[in-house]
Amino acid sequence: MTRINIEQLRTFLAVVRLGGVRRAASGLNLTQPAVTARIKNLEDSLACELFERRSGGMRLTKRGELLLAHAEKFEHLTELVERDVVDPQGIDGRLRLGVSETIAQCWLPELISRLHGLYPRLDIEFNVDISLNLRAGLLNREIDLAILLGPVSEYFVNNIELPGFDLAWYAAANTEPGLTEDKYLSRPVLTYARNTRPYRELKEMLFERVGPDVSMFPSSSLSACFRLVEADLGVAVLPRALGQEFVDTGRIREFDPGWVPSPLRFTASYLGEPRSHLIETAAKLALEVATEYQRDRNS
Repeated sequence: MTRINIEQLRTFLAVVRLGGVRRAASGLNLTQPAVTARIKNLEDSLACELFERRSGGMRLTKRGELLLAHAEKFEHLTELVERDVVDPQGIDGRLRLGVSETIAQCWLPELISRLHGLYPRLDIEFNVDISLNLRAGLLNREIDLAILLGPVSEYFVNNIELPGFDLAWYAAANTEPGLTEDKYLSRPVLTYARNTRPYRELKEMLFERVGPDVSMFPSSSLSACFRLVEADLGVAVLPRALGQEFVDTGRIREFDPGWVPSPLRFTASYLGEPRSHLIETAAKLALEVATEYQRDRNS
């Protein structure tokens, strides 16, 4: 009797989708020998070769193509069982989150707390990075759920739009009030990292409104930007949600040059295939937490 188990099929699908044993091992958090052994056992159980091993990589055989169609149907059925039957508190596994720093400093702790409450046996890994790197990690299947400046415009990526973040201009608390725009913006402008949409948009606006001689100091650390503003080493345009604490404690203050870049738009983005009830639930929970965070700030 042919015996096939769920883990063998999941491993088979990972090798196909990720393009080889090494990347499948990374995606499944296994060693390469473990992945190779699962594929070999699956081939032995089916008495056929599923892959052609070539110097350029692994390609599905005709029987491998047939198995792929059946494995995807089985995967979908397994997902329905997990969604409708399995108690969430009994689900274990790993969720790899990638988040922008703005999110990490605002409502990420609440999201992780709620995920742990819903899935107490779940291991949650999170990485804080710029959206460009998070997007690459998602597309390379190194991240399960990316909360980033979105959306990710690939047809196989699902994007859930999240509440945005208004931006505001900040200067040191001891800066003279009532300065003209050109006086404020003659200072270095501290803002998001160079390879980000907010940096690009701000650069274009400064060029149009002030001229090409404005000094911009990009940084991957928003908290460092606030500290440099506090030390009167420049001005900054940053999320009001993060700046409010500094303003309330009198360390910096807002100023209005008459314009401000558009709000930051974030999405909870994840791959549409393979479907995962766990990842979809985490994305919807991110929307719930983000909406509550914004409502509490506005109340």
